[in-house]
Amino acid sequence: MFTEITSSSNRKIKEVIKLRDGKYRRSSGRFLIDGIREIQRAFRCGINILEVFGNKETIDGFSKTFGKNVLPTNQFYLVSNTLLEKISFGDRNEGIVVVAEIPKEPAKLFELKICSVPVPLLAVLERIEKPGNSGAVFRSADGAGLDGIIVADSIADLYNPNTIRSSLGTVFQIPHATMDSVSAIDWLRQHKIRCAVARCNGMISYTDYDFCQPAAIVLGNEADGLSDIWNGNDMTTISLPMCGIADSLNVSNAAAVLFYEARRQRMQRIKNR
Repeated sequence: MFTEITSSSNRKIKEVIKLRDGKYRRSSGRFLIDGIREIQRAFRCGINILEVFGNKETIDGFSKTFGKNVLPTNQFYLVSNTLLEKISFGDRNEGIVVVAEIPKEPAKLFELKICSVPVPLLAVLERIEKPGNSGAVFRSADGAGLDGIIVADSIADLYNPNTIRSSLGTVFQIPHATMDSVSAIDWLRQHKIRCAVARCNGMISYTDYDFCQPAAIVLGNEADGLSDIWNGNDMTTISLPMCGIADSLNVSNAAAVLFYEARRQRMQRIKNR
């Protein structure tokens, strides 16, 4: 039997609502996922789901599809659509919200996976502010087949509901590590991964860069771009042509262009063998 909650003053409901706050997410080690597709992807990617809140239809469907022998029934909470609206993010209410555990050692998994790739292709996101942009970059990276993402000097919260939503749950799939920019550069140099640094005044066009080598596409803050630390002699600045009055693209749009150019080059190299 599922536990039914009928009041918005219930302790469980209050705890779920508090997880909208980034500081509370980090201190509690838990976060929210809403949206059936994102929940399914989190589950399949090994994210530890702690509690499930839903209406009768969705909670029955979840328990049959994912919950058998995984979650005890006392971790399922049957709530009204009115309560679901209170705990869902923004105006999204698909009838189910789960509380999940923030992965404890994503950096170790990142290291293991990247070191097993002969010619890795990575992205570095430095000081990205908007959760929606971070999520969109993860979505593009997943689509273009990148091997991993380094989040440097993080401002945006990867477990913000808006990050998860805009990533379509791919934030759970792509290996990633969070570190400061100095550590990121040291790590890339240690692993002999070249940096393609995206700047408005880049030295060469993005189409002239060789993405078939071990490479990291480095993208910066929406307002200020990349910090000066990404100016090493072993780094190449690249740019996108801007044919109108704007001097740059949104970071998530620029990321998609660069990621798919890298994929195009690598697929072409395979065809020419």
